[in-house]
Amino acid sequence: MKRTTKLLTMILAMAMTACTLTACGGGSAKGDTLTFGTNAEFPPFEYVTSSGVIGEYDGIDMAIAKQIAEESGMTAAMENMEFDSLLVALQNGQIDAVIAGMTATDERRETVDFSTPYYTATQVMIVKEDSDIAAAADMADKKICVIQGYTGEVCVQDMGYTYEAFKKGTEAVMELTNGKCDVVVIDSATAQKYVSDNEGLKIVEDPSAFASEEYAIAVQKGNTELLDKINKAIEKMLADGTINELAVKYTEEATAE
Repeated sequence: MKRTTKLLTMILAMAMTACTLTACGGGSAKGDTLTFGTNAEFPPFEYVTSSGVIGEYDGIDMAIAKQIAEESGMTAAMENMEFDSLLVALQNGQIDAVIAGMTATDERRETVDFSTPYYTATQVMIVKEDSDIAAAADMADKKICVIQGYTGEVCVQDMGYTYEAFKKGTEAVMELTNGKCDVVVIDSATAQKYVSDNEGLKIVEDPSAFASEEYAIAVQKGNTELLDKINKAIEKMLADGTINELAVKYTEEATAE
């Protein structure tokens, strides 16, 4: 009896593990649902609202994800998690794809495949209106805040500056508005949203220090079937102007609030 019980326990454990790594996590995109992972702390690309386009989630990326799923004859579902956890969840099969204003870097390409880029952005600095920061070099002796895992953190690291990283953009901007830091480095579109929401702040650009970057959707390495579906939908939305219309719509809504 003891041997039988032990064997049954091992079989059940193996079955649960297999379930977690495959269909139960949604990573194989089986059935009619395409499960995306995001970090809903990045307006106007992804954020939480009372009535989003995918459940409680709204933004440029959410609208794109919904249309990708519909073009593929599927329904989009969204899993919200910390930015640094997204690629791990993708590799583990918990989600089918990542759409989170994610820059397609060479480092990330080592572990995942990226779609056709759908948006070009750059990093900027948010400072107080009376700040003497006019270029990236002026941050040398300042207290800098970034968002953990975002491109802004990489840029500041490459410049050799010390900084404090936060998990949410709202937390970093709050440090700035409360006078606890001098500058926040973040993506341009999101910076516009935070500046419009907080009086006394402005954006400082420095194209010589911050190169443009391309956002793309990540899928598991070798998942060409899903990648082809995503690329087909993105290329259609780029060609007919849908993505540009979404970018204008959500950016204007964000700055008008």
